[in-house]
Amino acid sequence: MTALLYVLGIVLFLAGISVSIALHELGHLVPAKRFGVKVTKYMVGFGPTLFSRVRGETEYGIKALPLGGFISMPGMYPPAEALDRPPRRPRLFAHTLEDAREFANEELAPGEEGRSFYALSVPKRLVVMFGGPCVNLVLGILLFAISLMGIGAPVPSTTVQTVVECAVPASVAQERPEAERNTCAPEDPLTPAWELGIQPGDRVVSVDGVPADDWDTLSDTIRQRAGSTVPVVLDRGGETLSLDVPIMLTERPVQDEDGEPVLAADGNPRTEPAGFLGIGPTQEYQRQNPAQFAQRTWDAVGMTFHALLTLPAKLTELAEVAFTDKARADDSPVGLVGVGRIAGEIVSTESVETASGTVIDVEVVDKVQSGLGLLASLNLFLFAFNMVPLLPLDGGHIAVALYEGARRRINRRRGRGPTGPFDTAKLLPLTYVVVGAFLCMTVLLLYVDIVKPIRLFG
Repeated sequence: MTALLYVLGIVLFLAGISVSIALHELGHLVPAKRFGVKVTKYMVGFGPTLFSRVRGETEYGIKALPLGGFISMPGMYPPAEALDRPPRRPRLFAHTLEDAREFANEELAPGEEGRSFYALSVPKRLVVMFGGPCVNLVLGILLFAISLMGIGAPVPSTTVQTVVECAVPASVAQERPEAERNTCAPEDPLTPAWELGIQPGDRVVSVDGVPADDWDTLSDTIRQRAGSTVPVVLDRGGETLSLDVPIMLTERPVQDEDGEPVLAADGNPRTEPAGFLGIGPTQEYQRQNPAQFAQRTWDAVGMTFHALLTLPAKLTELAEVAFTDKARADDSPVGLVGVGRIAGEIVSTESVETASGTVIDVEVVDKVQSGLGLLASLNLFLFAFNMVPLLPLDGGHIAVALYEGARRRINRRRGRGPTGPFDTAKLLPLTYVVVGAFLCMTVLLLYVDIVKPIRLFG
C-alpha cells in the first residue's frame, strides 16, 4: 500500500507540474494568437512526441519529458531583409546565424511577414512573453490562497502533542555526540511534565492564573516562572485538572522572531536561563486572513528570488557533494526527480517519529496542505526562473524587447527615423552557452537526487 501511495504521489506531482507548464505556454499562446501571430506548435514537454493533433494552423501535443514546454512562432529571429542594415558576416558562427534566421522564418508563407513575432510592436511582444511567467505567478498565488486561506497555516496550539522525558541544558547537549543528544542519560533530571503525568492530548488552560490563549503566551509564561511552583490548569477530555507544577530552571536556546536559533560568535546556538515544563505543542491549522495571506505570499516570493540568486553558489556546493563524501544539505537545490521523490514521501507517509520518540499520525489534510504548498512554490520558481534576462528564457526575450523599445525611442528623439528589429540571432552563441549550463545543471541535479536524495522524514 505504501509503495502504491508513493507512486501515486509521483504521478500527482507530474500531473501538477504538467498542468503548470501547459498553462504557462497557454499564457504565451492566447495573446500571440490574439495579436495575429502565426503559432504553428504548442507543446508540453520536450523530446519524442507522445500525442499531437492539428487544429487550424497549430499542432497541439504532449512530449515525453516534462521538463518544460514551448510554442513555435515564426520570426523569433528576424530575417536579414527586416533589419536596418544587412548583418555582418563574422567568420565564427556565420553559417549558424544564417541557418537560425532561415529556420525561424521557414513556416511563413509569402505575404505572412506581418504575422511574425518580430513584426509585433514592443508592448505586444512584452505581453506575449510575460504571459507565461505571469500565469505561473497567478497560479502560485492561487494555490497558496487555497492552502493558507482555505485549509490554513499550521500553528502551535496549547494542546500537548509531546511530553519530554528529561531536561538537558543546551550547553551540555552540545558537548554530547550527535546520536546521544535526543536520548536521556541516567543523570539527566526528569521534566515536571513527565513526573506529574501530563499526557499528549491535554490542553493547557492556564499557568499561574495567566490564560493560555495561544502557544506564544503559554511559552513566555513558563519561561518567566523558572524556579517557582505554580498552579497549572489542564483540560483532559472535558475534565478539568489542577496541578501544582515546579517549573524547572534550565538553559534554553535563544530564538529570533522567526523561531530560528540565534548563533553566538563561535557558531554555537546562544542560550539563556529559562523556565521549562517539558511539553511540545500540537500543530493546528489556522485559516489566514487576507492580510496574513498577503504577507506570507510576499515572503514566499522573496524567498523564491533569494533561492534563485543563491542558486549558482548552491550548485557549486552540490557539485562537491556529488563527487565527495560530503553530506547533502537539506536546503540544497532539487531537480525533477528530487521533487518527485518528495511528493511520493508526502503522499505515502502515514506517521512520523519526533526526536522525543513520539509517533505522530500524518492526516490527509496534512498531505493536501503540503502538496499544495509544494506545487505553489514550484510555480513561483517557474515564474522567477523564466524572468532571468537570458535567452532562451522568457526574460531574455523581454530584455531584448525593452532594449529595442529604448533604442527606437532614443533614435526617434535624435531624428534618425524608425529602426528595424534588433538582430536576436547575434545572441545565439550566448544562448548556446546558457542552454549548455542548463543541461549541466539538470544532469547534476538528476545524479545527486538519485545518489544522495533529500528525505523529508528521516
